[in-house]
Parts: sequence; C-alpha cells; structure tokens
Amino acid sequence: MTEPRVILITGASRGIGRAIALRLAQPGAVLLLNHYDREPEAAEQTLKDILERGAQGKIYYYNVADFQETQAQVGGMLAEWGRMDVLVNNAGITRDTLLMRMKEEDWDLVLNINLKGVYNSTQAVIRSMIKNKSGKIVNIASVVGAIGNAGQSNYAASKAGIIGFSKSVAKEVAGRGITVNAVAPGFIDTEMTAVLPAPVRQEFLKSIPMGRSGQPEEVAELVAFLISGAAGYITGQVVHINGGMYM
Repeated sequence: MTEPRVILITGASRGIGRAIALRLAQPGAVLLLNHYDREPEAAEQTLKDILERGAQGKIYYYNVADFQETQAQVGGMLAEWGRMDVLVNNAGITRDTLLMRMKEEDWDLVLNINLKGVYNSTQAVIRSMIKNKSGKIVNIASVVGAIGNAGQSNYAASKAGIIGFSKSVAKEVAGRGITVNAVAPGFIDTEMTAVLPAPVRQEFLKSIPMGRSGQPEEVAELVAFLISGAAGYITGQVVHINGGMYM
C-alpha cells in the first residue's frame, strides 16, 4: 500500500493558502493546515472542504513566528504522521505605511511572520526530508519582493528575503533529493487585497498588461506543478505569476 503524501501548508485557512489546500486535496494526501486566526471558522471550513475531496487533514493552531512553538508543533506532526513530504510556506501579513510613519512593531511583526516564519517552518522539517532523501518546499514570495512598492518596505523586505532564502537552501539540499522554489504572485484577489481602496486597485490594474487581477486558484495550480514529479529538475527558482506586471 502506498504511503500517503504528507503536506504542511502554513496560513492555510484563507486566500492563497486555502486555494492551495483545496487544489492538493485528493485521496492519498494528508493536508496539515496551520492557521493563527482568532476565529477558527475559516480553517474549519477549509478542513471540511478537503475532507469532502477525499484527503485526510488536520488543523494545527500555532504562530509560525515562534521558533519553539513551531519546532514543537512540527515535531508532533512528524511523530503522528511519520514523514513530511511537502512544505508550503504561505503564512503572511501586511502592515502597510510609508517608512517615515512605520512603527518598529509593524516592521518586526511583518518580518517575524513573513520571513522568520519561513525559516522556522523549513528548519523544523528539513532534517526529516534529508533523512528521507526527498522533499518539496515552495515558499510564497511576492512580486513586491522583486520590484518594491511604496508603503510596503517591511513587506517587500520580507518577500525579498524569502527569495534569497529559497535560493540558498535549494543549494544546500539539492543533492539530497529536495527541491526548494519560490512563487511570486502579483496582484491576486484575496481578502488581503480586497480591503484596498478602489483607486489603489485601479492603479494596480493599470500596471498589469493582462488587465486583470489573478485568482488564488491560478497560484495554487503553479504550486501543484512545483511539488509534482514533472518539476523534479526545477529548484532554486523564483516563478512569477503576475499577468505581466513584472517581466
């Protein structure tokens, strides 16, 4: 009997994380859903939806920015499920404002969740993947990490850091059968972008040659490809998905 494929997705309750979970949900998959929302309803709905698609699943409530907590939670996952085949580092937040108005706590919060969270989660799974001589890691970056954006110096720094981190770790583990790649979405329709004022949304759309925003499901398709056997020779790459916003 084939062992189930164990997949950890951070920030899995909403937006791109939820879309990835739904795309990967199928018989033979175990989806471990990390979330840290105060309201559990979104994560519970995502779990319900993936179970209906025939996958196994479980919710893990913890803060990826906390090293000790992440180590403990992932250690428990490895003890319970026996392996970790795929890690999708998706958890992220924004605290947008111009640098001269940015509070230190808003800088620290964004860097701790968006960037340190990627380190914490990857560090927690990497020994197991090396031992098994296989693994797929996909880190969700952003087009902003490549081009910058006024009012998002903290977010851009965190996402640029993810890009450098992904390339470095890819070089460390390529010989162990592990691939590490980054996906850099552009302007995607999520709850995070829905709160933007209409004029700001229109300015974003003007900068996109395809003339529309992307859908979370389109990002999920790219992630599904990168963790598939068809992408076995792809590692250390940053794959942009942005409708031509950045070429």
